[in-house]
Amino acid sequence: MSNDDMKKAVARAALEYLDEYDMLIGMGTGSTVNHFIDLLSTVKSRVDAVVSSSEATTAKLKAHGFHVKDLNQTGDILLYFDGADECDAHNRLIKGGGGALTREKVLAEAAEKFICLIDETKRVDILGGFPLPVEVIPMARSLVARKLVALGGQPVFRQGFVTDNGNEIIDVKNLTITDPISLEQQINAISGVVSNGLFARRGADITLIADSQGQVTTQK
Repeated sequence: MSNDDMKKAVARAALEYLDEYDMLIGMGTGSTVNHFIDLLSTVKSRVDAVVSSSEATTAKLKAHGFHVKDLNQTGDILLYFDGADECDAHNRLIKGGGGALTREKVLAEAAEKFICLIDETKRVDILGGFPLPVEVIPMARSLVARKLVALGGQPVFRQGFVTDNGNEIIDVKNLTITDPISLEQQINAISGVVSNGLFARRGADITLIADSQGQVTTQK
């Protein structure tokens, strides 16, 4: 089974969490989420409105006829669905490969339950194999990069990319993240950092993991 087929399998499994009608949900960004949106369109009556984490997701949701609301209009949301670039055994994540990490982190914070959808290739013992994205305001890019070097990372500027918030991304390589909560807090404390892609303080509540046979397991 291909990676894309695994993403479709885990997206199908996530539909089971829509156990009410007229729900307000949050939606992340990425290829797995795109499969989930496609499937969600077949049970549209269960969804009253969606809060989106990116302009790309908003466009896809609207193309399927979903009502997209701003978080400022809604207050907290019941369920938030999103993928991840890495996930450990404690549902702590690295996210942000698509560059939407800040808005994704806001929606995770606002959600009563965060459901993460991954395939087995994203499951790791220790976070850090995937470069850690850090969103920065443009004037602080070099300053933040120097601070990240002091933390043991190798920062690489993501050329030609601007976030939906008008900021830039530094991808930090060569990190072995044994204390994700502490590192998340350290990086967020650097002046000029908007947010970083460690979802450790507020990780997923449930991670659905599809394997190469199309079976989906639940990690709580």
